[in-house]
Amino acid sequence: MEAHTSVDMFSKVLENQLLQTTKLVEERLDAEIQKMDQMDEDELELLKEKRLKALKKTQQQKQEWLSKGHGEYREIPSERDFFQEVKESKNVVCHFYRDSTFRCKILDKHLAILSKKHLETKFLKLNVEKAPFLCERLKIKVIPTLALVKDGKTQDYVAGFTDLGNTDDFTTETLEWRLGCSDIINYSGNLMEPPFQSQQKMGTNFTKLEKKTIRGKKYDSDSDDD
Repeated sequence: MEAHTSVDMFSKVLENQLLQTTKLVEERLDAEIQKMDQMDEDELELLKEKRLKALKKTQQQKQEWLSKGHGEYREIPSERDFFQEVKESKNVVCHFYRDSTFRCKILDKHLAILSKKHLETKFLKLNVEKAPFLCERLKIKVIPTLALVKDGKTQDYVAGFTDLGNTDDFTTETLEWRLGCSDIINYSGNLMEPPFQSQQKMGTNFTKLEKKTIRGKKYDSDSDDD
């Protein structure tokens, strides 16, 4: 009975928020229409020209990003390629992975989705076995680790799943939020409200992760697999 009451309350709150959002959108549209009604032909033509220029600029930027390998999640073969890739693009997310670590495959799935959504950022992956110098230079000790590179400089890391709700079952939205916190993607959500906190309020169960040291390796693996 209590569960039904909670669901009903949540539904009402959600419905009220939706109605408020819809009202705000309608008010903005009405204001925009009223503003356009008061314009003369020259002003309308100027506005149209301005929007066409902005659209053209956006399309040119998109084509430039695609030409540099944005829009897809790619594996690079070597450390040398890493330096070339980060030199070409302002925002880069590079996944340092190893084949035997299960949680790297979980990240692969989410990064592939985000690479298509966020064309402004380049998404790469690099096998740590092929990048010993780079891993030492960047002090990468936990696998998987995402290196977040802006303007050719590594400004932040996402090591393991601790920042993602400490669970294997984190959502793509949670990873998107975490990348947005580092300003490595254009994030439109609320950075003050991590998606996994909302899930916890809804009663979602989270599996606590424990770090394990890979036998015979200098890396810590954020995975139960050896």
